[in-house]
Amino acid sequence: MLRKIIAISLLLSAGLAHADTTLLNVSYDVTREFYKEFNPAFTKYWKQKTGESVTVNQSHGGSSKQARAVADGLQADIISMNQSNDIDILFERGKLIPADWQKRLPNASSPTTSTTVFLVRKGNPKQIKDWDDLAKPGVGVIIPNPKTSGNGRYSYLAAWGYVIKQGGDEVKARDFVSRLFKNVPVLDAGGRGATTTFAQRGIGDVLLTFENEVFLISKELGNNHFDVVYPSSSILAENPVALVDKVVDKRKTRTVAQAYLDFHYSKEGQEIAARHYLRPRSAEVLAANQAQFKPLALFTVDEIFGGWQKAQKTHFADGGVFDQIYSNK
Repeated sequence: MLRKIIAISLLLSAGLAHADTTLLNVSYDVTREFYKEFNPAFTKYWKQKTGESVTVNQSHGGSSKQARAVADGLQADIISMNQSNDIDILFERGKLIPADWQKRLPNASSPTTSTTVFLVRKGNPKQIKDWDDLAKPGVGVIIPNPKTSGNGRYSYLAAWGYVIKQGGDEVKARDFVSRLFKNVPVLDAGGRGATTTFAQRGIGDVLLTFENEVFLISKELGNNHFDVVYPSSSILAENPVALVDKVVDKRKTRTVAQAYLDFHYSKEGQEIAARHYLRPRSAEVLAANQAQFKPLALFTVDEIFGGWQKAQKTHFADGGVFDQIYSNK
């Protein structure tokens, strides 16, 4: 009997030794297609390098909702967002990561960038060319909710920053953004929901979303349905990634999770990003894909708003400027 128990124990140990490692990457709405290609590429790379199998599971949704879920206990090994503020809360709420997490990887832990552009109906019937056109009467603007979506926050801040870059002051910026949101018929929780509202439900004349999303929509649904419009200026959207330290240490996945983050910066990872219209940080990969990334005057959240924490508190906290604007819509 003792020999049988020992034999079973040895078999179980061998099975555990060869069991797949699993990672959970909690991400925002519009990275689904990117990670569908990125994750298998990483698992292949890791298998060839170490002989170990790894499975990467994904969770997608509005960025702020996703970040709060991790802060509230969702066991994410990795978090990949479209703004640093949604990762900062993991330190602020539960000390799940160190305060200086952005210093652990190049480019403030943001391996790719994007920006807010416009998607309009084919032929651009409302002749939407720049931000000013979005506040004109009769123009339906689709934007995800800035309270729950990083995509929506970038769109809001891009519109506000446009006025400032044109020489306007805070009063003019608030007036413009107020008029723009009077043209917003519905606020979806995340970027993908806003895409569905515009592209499949046929609501609105223009969708404000990330550059990578508009090209994926055109690719999926055909160029005969939509046109992409680049405004005269827009906002730099950085896409940070981070380990969730308390989770990877508890699950003993730190080594493979770190390798997963590092793979974002590899040539292969950067090339996958470019194929999905995310702007790579690699100068070599960016140059090789220059034709698909139109040069654009970009301003940063730091430059116009004094950083994400200040922007969040001023504009998107309960009772902040956005709530004041939208309640008076």
